[in-house]
Amino acid sequence: MLDIKYVRENLALVQEKIGRRGSGFDAGAFAELENRRRKLIVRTEELRALRNRVSQEIPRRKKAGEDVAAQIAEMKDVGETIKDLEEGLAAVDQELQDFLLNVPNLPDDAVPPGHSEEDNVEVRRWGTPRNFDFPVKDHVDLGAALNILDLDRAAKVTGARFAIYRGAGARLERALINFMLEVQTRENGYLEVLPPFMVNADSLVGTGNLPKFEDDLFRIQNWPFYLVPTAEVPVTNFYRDEILEEAELPIRLVAFTPCFRSEAGSYGKLTRGLIRQHQFNKVELVKFCRPEESMAELESLTADAETILQRLGLPYRVVSLCTADLGFSSAKTYDIEVWLPSQQRYVEISSCSNFKDFQARRAAIRYRPAGQGKPRYLHTLNGSGLAIGRTWVALMENGQNADGSITLPEVLRPFMGGDVHIFAQATS
Repeated sequence: MLDIKYVRENLALVQEKIGRRGSGFDAGAFAELENRRRKLIVRTEELRALRNRVSQEIPRRKKAGEDVAAQIAEMKDVGETIKDLEEGLAAVDQELQDFLLNVPNLPDDAVPPGHSEEDNVEVRRWGTPRNFDFPVKDHVDLGAALNILDLDRAAKVTGARFAIYRGAGARLERALINFMLEVQTRENGYLEVLPPFMVNADSLVGTGNLPKFEDDLFRIQNWPFYLVPTAEVPVTNFYRDEILEEAELPIRLVAFTPCFRSEAGSYGKLTRGLIRQHQFNKVELVKFCRPEESMAELESLTADAETILQRLGLPYRVVSLCTADLGFSSAKTYDIEVWLPSQQRYVEISSCSNFKDFQARRAAIRYRPAGQGKPRYLHTLNGSGLAIGRTWVALMENGQNADGSITLPEVLRPFMGGDVHIFAQATS
């Protein structure tokens, strides 16, 4: 959530920056609420001053033998009016809060301008896409031929956009989770946590998923919980309503969770197979840091996610999202896109974002600077490290052989019982 004081003092600039995102900001509605709020404050303060003045006069006049019944009755009415004004002020403050909860974050000045994802700016590439001397298959056909991916039975069990992994396919999913967690904890200095897979509404408000994006979530019927859309939600909210000490920062956490998303409005090639599922696994990186360190932490977080693709030998590129393609809560985002031979293009496998103090304000996460008494809002960041299903897809497609088998990267083989290849399994 934006700092309301900053919005009040920089209304035109806020409107212009939100406009860069292609979003609307109703400055008139905000100004009208602010005007109502100011009038209520002024009138409340006037009546409090009157009550204080008269309350001081009443004992003196009483002592002088004057009749003060009228003044006492008047002050009783003034007290009731003040109570009504305070209730009105609380209602306006809530309206302002609700208004700001639906306003996206301001893009950082370093974010490239743009009107769509076509305006995202490539930052770097790593690796060279492989040249195949045989017809390339996509992961769906490869998985079916090897009998390690069953989408038809998943549709029968649950519905479209769910998957069943079998044998080496299930083991590969598990191997990727373990490999990613080992790299991030043993080499990159993250602390592994295992959060709940359900969260309450306050947690989703804290990260910016509610109230604006409720249609993207799965809610538990008859319970005040939602299935997590990403580990970002529970992990960021570990410190909701807390004040940390500066010496504790930065905090770097990594978590594996399944993720559940409605994917409303998704269509086209990206809905085939595992690319856009209602349920998928992901390893998530989350950081809490001092404001002056957050941009450097974004760079290192992105590099930590890239490490996984480099170890797996998967070609990828990093793009800086333009203003129009930023997520609701993000001030700056890098997308990491992995090469998929079947599509002859790069496809997103990770988004690494700096939210600055946007989520911290919503979730009331602060820290106390050393030697200073007044707490400050810290900055939060997160990124996929990585989406497991899409990594599975990339390994299958980039590692395929002419006979239909899959060659596994050397770093994964210890997690796969020493297997070098995935071959077709017996059907059942």
